Amino acid sequence: MAVSATTSSDSASALGALSSTAGTSADSEQRFLKLLVTQLNNQDPLNPLDNAELTSQLAQMSTVSGIEKLNTAFQSLLAQSGSSQVLQSASLIGRTVLVPGAELTLAQGVTVPFAVEVPQGADSAKVTVTDAAGNTVRSFDLGGLPPGVKTLSWDGRSDAGAPLADGAYRFNVTASTGDSRVTATALTYATVASVSQGGRGVALDLGSGGQAALSDVRLIL
Repeated sequence: MAVSATTSSDSASALGALSSTAGTSADSEQRFLKLLVTQLNNQDPLNPLDNAELTSQLAQMSTVSGIEKLNTAFQSLLAQSGSSQVLQSASLIGRTVLVPGAELTLAQGVTVPFAVEVPQGADSAKVTVTDAAGNTVRSFDLGGLPPGVKTLSWDGRSDAGAPLADGAYRFNVTASTGDSRVTATALTYATVASVSQGGRGVALDLGSGGQAALSDVRLIL
């Protein structure tokens, strides 16, 4: 009578497929047990399954089950953390925050605050304000800047000192150390209208100013 033997390589392949395709821990355990029983029933009596190999397969199953349970617990923890952050961030609604952005809105000649961030510091830095047509209307030579955020303001006047029309403007910051350009980020103030859970975590709705991640906030007023 011919005896059908299940080899170690066949078993390992099946276990690998089991680990990658099982949807839940319970399904994985059921499939593993069925495979193990089949393997034991069809083993070669002259070359039975080695105890060390059986122990190794049981250890693999335990590892797969443990990883799935850990993933489930981690996902649950992330969901709870996200909900908690949304609730905590709700206190920002109606508050003004400083976030990355290059838009400036001039209205009734009121001074417009803004800021620049140079993480590594710079020997020289310059800010240029442009109108809707892209024309430069005001320039600021900031000189050397230490690492961090530098708050600034614009009085709504051109380089010649003439008051400019109300409307939307943009500003750009460039910084360098020696002959090398360094990273510089434009920052603007915006009012938080609402908060929500987004792909990057908690998202702040800034109304006409778009959205910003909670991690983007540099200052809260």
